[in-house]
Amino acid sequence: MAARRSGSAKKPSAIPQLSWREPRAAPIVLVSGPEEVCAERATAAIRDALKGDDPSLEVTDLRADDYTAGTLLGVTSPSLFGEPRLVRVGGVEKCSDAFLQEALAYLEAPQEGATVVLRHTGASVRGKKLLDGIRGGAGGGVEVACPAIKYDRDREAFAAGEFRHAGRRIAPRALGALTQAFSGDLAELAAACQQLLQDTTGDIDEKIVDRYYGGRVETSAFDVADAAIAGEYGRALLTLRHALDSGADPVPLVAAFGMKLRTMARVGGRRGPSRQIAQELKMTDWQVDRARRDLQAGWSERTLGLAIQAVARADAEVKGASRDPVFALERMITVVATRAPFGA
Repeated sequence: MAARRSGSAKKPSAIPQLSWREPRAAPIVLVSGPEEVCAERATAAIRDALKGDDPSLEVTDLRADDYTAGTLLGVTSPSLFGEPRLVRVGGVEKCSDAFLQEALAYLEAPQEGATVVLRHTGASVRGKKLLDGIRGGAGGGVEVACPAIKYDRDREAFAAGEFRHAGRRIAPRALGALTQAFSGDLAELAAACQQLLQDTTGDIDEKIVDRYYGGRVETSAFDVADAAIAGEYGRALLTLRHALDSGADPVPLVAAFGMKLRTMARVGGRRGPSRQIAQELKMTDWQVDRARRDLQAGWSERTLGLAIQAVARADAEVKGASRDPVFALERMITVVATRAPFGA
């Protein structure tokens, strides 16, 4: 059994693995992964670097899924004056048989002075033989990874990297507000970061973000829960008002509190790496990390129990047990934010 597991383990790549923020040119550059914004940035950076070295750079775009036989060799072959060539190939995850055959042959003898960038999103296993060849060292390539950016912490890390890469600072609250304002589209978040960098100087604080993008921020149920769980009573009530004014339903608001508090209760008291706990509880690593951060805001076993009871009561009330669901929400928030019985 052990020998079989060892034999099926993924082989380590034989070529350099580069960040999409710090790519470099090579005879073959594999830009892999689903995040298109990062892939476009990496490819553009390679083009800019090559053009900076030689303004006569020839740039050609090909599609691997709509490919005419002989094209790859034709556009990579040296011209009369020997200008450097950059060939950008999209759709490698859908490549035709003709492209696959010629690309595999090209790995054996890359053209001098040519840089071929192959974009594979990972959406399919099509072209696996080509990827294996590149990762095995054929063609003297490098790989630029563009992993998916799905979670809040990943989006914040992306935005923070935009400012850090530009040598600028952004306040934590400003960073949170910015990522919240563009929570649905990474391309829009990237564009917003670039606009702030171009239009402002010095450190970026929450007031600047609010001035530019405050109108885009929609209050969610988890914003209300986050404020109350952090013990920020005033901000929790204000956020609740914004949520209700935006048409938020009381039932999902209570559900958000219940979800976060139950996660905190399950994670509380456990020791060990986040990944291990996540596997035991069938959670993700980031959920465990977030619950641990939330628990650091003055929570104990007793106050968690008190808050969970308050949420259970509010859940019944907003589902019909009370004629005033808004008051039920305010009472729940009071208990959670103050860590004390209502009216105490």
